[in-house]
Amino acid sequence: MIGIPEGKDIVEVEVGVPGPTADIKLFRKSQQKFDKSQPFSGDKGFQGGENITTPHKRKAKRELTQQQKDENKALSSNRIFIEHLIRLLKIFRIASQRFRLNLETYEQIILTVCGLVRLRIGSLILPN
Repeated sequence: MIGIPEGKDIVEVEVGVPGPTADIKLFRKSQQKFDKSQPFSGDKGFQGGENITTPHKRKAKRELTQQQKDENKALSSNRIFIEHLIRLLKIFRIASQRFRLNLETYEQIILTVCGLVRLRIGSLILPN
């Protein structure tokens, strides 16, 4: 899921694909829809992507420097809003459990859930 800063809206949802797929592979696929210079922020699963800021990983048998720890803390304080959006999606359990119907049905349901989440956070306003 791609959201705008401070979790004010959901910009892009990449509907899951069958079988195990790395987060970075899904990100690279959806990144093509955005401008080449668009910056992104992600967790450790997105390391190696272009224009994406990720936290520093601790190397084997080495500790992070205080500067790296401070940068990780600043990044996580900005990402917490997106994590809250993900939590709101997972409340519906459709995004957190195995879905046993066909992929087209899953896509319709997950996009409906995203619409409900947008309505709940106030970014989607229904006409009177």
